[in-house]
Amino acid sequence: MIRCYLTQNEVVGFGHQLIKALIPPPAGGHPGAAQPGPHIMHAADARPFQRLRKKMEKEWVPGMQTLLDIPTASLPALWDADFLYGPKTEDGSDTYVLCEINASSVAPYPGSAAPKVAAAVLAGIRSAINPN
Repeated sequence: MIRCYLTQNEVVGFGHQLIKALIPPPAGGHPGAAQPGPHIMHAADARPFQRLRKKMEKEWVPGMQTLLDIPTASLPALWDADFLYGPKTEDGSDTYVLCEINASSVAPYPGSAAPKVAAAVLAGIRSAINPN
């Protein structure tokens, strides 16, 4: 699974993890013996995820905003979208299938995301104090 972390409409990092429910049990072992892989965090510029980042920022999030009439300032300071890998394209590129979107309890998250999250929270506070 790939977790795509966002601050409002900008990708701020990724998490990559093998999900326990998707791991075949060890040969001859108990189904509960399968263990998830480590949750590895990556910065937004991590090379393996740039195609997903581009789709999120240029297509999917703007499309969601248009469809649901959500201005950027109303998107959460930190949220995520989880993806499973879909079938490879003819040229061998990865595709992605949306699994879920989380807007609460989005932790842990990549440390590299903290400055963008803090800036979005500060902008929200300033806007609430001085709405002009």
